[in-house]
Amino acid sequence: MSRKTLFAFCTFSGLVLLVFLLIAIKVLQFNAMDEAGGDMAKASKLMKEAEELMTKANKLIKPPPESVSTSFVERQVWFRSLRAVGSIEPVKGVRLDAEVPGIVSAINFENGQEVNEGDVLVQLDIAPEAALLNSEKANAQLAKIELDRAQLLRDTNSVAQSELDRAQAGYDMAMARVQNIEAVIEQKTIRAPFKGRVGIRQINLGQYLPTGAPIVTIQSYDTVFVNFTLPQQIIAQVATGMLITLESDAYPEQRFEGRLTAISPQVDSTTRSVELQGTLNNPGELLKPGLFVNVIVTLSENDPVLTIPATAVIYAPYGNSIFKVLKEVDEKTGESVATVEQSFIRIGRREGDFVSVLDGLEEGDEVVSAGAFKLRNKVPVSIKNELAPSPELAPVPDNS
Repeated sequence: MSRKTLFAFCTFSGLVLLVFLLIAIKVLQFNAMDEAGGDMAKASKLMKEAEELMTKANKLIKPPPESVSTSFVERQVWFRSLRAVGSIEPVKGVRLDAEVPGIVSAINFENGQEVNEGDVLVQLDIAPEAALLNSEKANAQLAKIELDRAQLLRDTNSVAQSELDRAQAGYDMAMARVQNIEAVIEQKTIRAPFKGRVGIRQINLGQYLPTGAPIVTIQSYDTVFVNFTLPQQIIAQVATGMLITLESDAYPEQRFEGRLTAISPQVDSTTRSVELQGTLNNPGELLKPGLFVNVIVTLSENDPVLTIPATAVIYAPYGNSIFKVLKEVDEKTGESVATVEQSFIRIGRREGDFVSVLDGLEEGDEVVSAGAFKLRNKVPVSIKNELAPSPELAPVPDNS
């Protein structure tokens, strides 16, 4: 056999063997696919059976209803108001300073004491003035005697009219000197200018006080002012006599009411705002001068609004919503079942525990006011309003 014939035979045998191997591999692959197809059919059948069982279980076992509190959409009348920040000022309040220099010889009050108008609070040393006053009073008495004598002599034409005039001038000058010394003594006697409460004294017994040295403050705040500003746009809306309400973090459980009593006739050219002043009675002296307060000015117009508790609103970037309570009748049992449906609403301003609804609800609708975070559409609910707090327009929380 030649070498060419042997090479051709080997090549043909290799091709036959390769074809045989390819056929065998394909047969094995087809067999594996047939077996896998049978397993998938079995798995699909099992899944369908499981779904049927779950459906039957859901029909037999119903989840318990969610406990919630509800409120009804109601119509209220809100007064329009303006808000600002203000400061309390006393109706009467001054700082007493030394009018003339002197040494403190007596302090007749205690810090924080209530005093009456005219009470002597501080006495500076007046010994030199008292001695000089006695001398000048003696001179005035002598001048008076000379004036009386001159008057008698003039009545009998014993002296000229000029002598009488000179005697009158001498007496007037003597009395003026007496009054001048009495005025100095009065300046060294610091009295309460009105009835009020003194603050903390800035002096000590025996201390030398120069002119203008601070002594003590005195405030009368049975009635107080509240000063605040509002933008110029509200000038046409406010008028004296309007109700004002004050809130302060110093008394979070209280509100104080008064009246708007003054509106500045001038608008500040820098801030474009107008100054206003209200007057309030201050029983118990709770509103201290300088106290920071929030001021609410109640305008004369009223605003009828639909309201719901603010806790009923679910706030979200894509829109605010609520869960509305729907009453349905179960076809099998005939019992009334309460379910919820989420609805988007448009809200307005807030007042106390309430928020006004501009769109999305009608008067009388029942909404979930507590427990909405755990709800979804068509979920049955159980209404429990026994322990739910009642919303208020002017809530006064307990001081904790």
